[in-house]
Amino acid sequence: MQNAWAYPCFESEYWGKPVSSGAIASDYQRLRVENVCSRLGLVSLAYLWKQEQSTLLEHMIDRGIHAVLVKVAALGLEPYKHLGKDLSTLRPLLTLLSNMYGCNVCGEGGEYESLTLDCPLFKNARIILDGFNIVLHSPDSIASVGVLHISNFHLERKSECLTSQSTYPDTASADCSLVTWVTEDAEGKQTSSPVVSLASLCPQKDDIGSENGDGLLEFSNHTSQLCRISIGKGSELFTCACWRESANNQFLDVKDELMLILQALKWELREKGLGWADVLFVHLYLADMKKFADANDVYLKFITDKECIKGVPSRCTVEVPLVEGGLGSVMVELLVAHDKSKKVLHVQSISCWAPSCIGPYSQATMHRGILHMAGQLGLHPATMSLVSGGAGAQMDQALINCEAVVQAFSLGPHFPATSFTIYCTSSAGDEGLKGISNELEKYLSAAKENDSPEFKLGSQAFIPTPLVHFVLVPALPKGYDLLSFPFFS
Repeated sequence: MQNAWAYPCFESEYWGKPVSSGAIASDYQRLRVENVCSRLGLVSLAYLWKQEQSTLLEHMIDRGIHAVLVKVAALGLEPYKHLGKDLSTLRPLLTLLSNMYGCNVCGEGGEYESLTLDCPLFKNARIILDGFNIVLHSPDSIASVGVLHISNFHLERKSECLTSQSTYPDTASADCSLVTWVTEDAEGKQTSSPVVSLASLCPQKDDIGSENGDGLLEFSNHTSQLCRISIGKGSELFTCACWRESANNQFLDVKDELMLILQALKWELREKGLGWADVLFVHLYLADMKKFADANDVYLKFITDKECIKGVPSRCTVEVPLVEGGLGSVMVELLVAHDKSKKVLHVQSISCWAPSCIGPYSQATMHRGILHMAGQLGLHPATMSLVSGGAGAQMDQALINCEAVVQAFSLGPHFPATSFTIYCTSSAGDEGLKGISNELEKYLSAAKENDSPEFKLGSQAFIPTPLVHFVLVPALPKGYDLLSFPFFS
């Protein structure tokens, strides 16, 4: 709640109309709100998501939220004793019940329902209850269910003195500079390479032919347009990469080329009895990061929630010199599983937990004890803005974001990473690279010191040291200098 005050949000030309919800740990509540927002083109704000509940209750009380219980349905809460009592009075009892029975101190598990009678948002008056009855809904001997039925109430105007001396933040006059709006990258200028239309090469986009002897997929109604597919062998997992080789220096628009590639991959998966729902991870390589928004528009038409019932795959997007290597403007690499055992974490709400994935990709995908995490930027989750302080500070924030995602899978703090791939741009400079290395070293040292899980190698217990790869790339999404791509197992 304190963060909700700190980051007021208003309607924006970029975000549109945001919708705020109070989901803390319930995926059921969060997903329902996110689904509605997705259909209506709204942005979900969930600044209470993954907050520690005892601390959250304390902050709500300290911020002046006066709420009383209007329903109880948990062991230790008695209708005739606790209904009508305020949260500040019941906080010690709620904490005790949480320690004894695992109850949610904020009542998100249905332990209790509350009614707010006064809070800083109530500018003019507070609610005063004049009469109520207690209705016993279920007289259970262990956990009775009771409801407070309000029969009479009135509004009491707040005094001007109390309002003016209030220490609570005034959201109406809050500093809008605290909010950083999420925007897509602007479309860049066309390159000097000649761009040809998709129709001139492939009149029927969706009609894909068969694979020839050279391992190339030929598209119907033309012979010059070819996509190459490389399939990695594996009993449980396999990789599937697709790209287009440029011919006679002719380049397709990035939207048309990515459409061809994703169609080819869709056909290849279908031939194996699989689909987008079986994809764990996607590497999206672009020749020009300025075309990221265009590529994303095509991507979300193929890889959707409808196609991926268990959740869309995680993704990492970087710019690489494809054209210099004789390729087109896009290359896509998939990691695919033969079974359906994956578990996906896709939080689209803006929160204080970790950066949201409003786009068509998830924060992480768990499959057979291996966590495939999307690339993490040094973004402050609550504002989705890049942290200040250079590449070292960005790396520190990216690692904090990684930890938050790992803990969401109940893997415990400092769950050992198998590898880290750190994508950097030249604009980070030598000092930036040094800061990145220092932050990563501190993170790995802390992982070894803080009771990390141990593994057995023969008869010896050990904590693995992850492989670390530093890759220099021309550009990263939104012009950032650093992208951390961890791999946990």
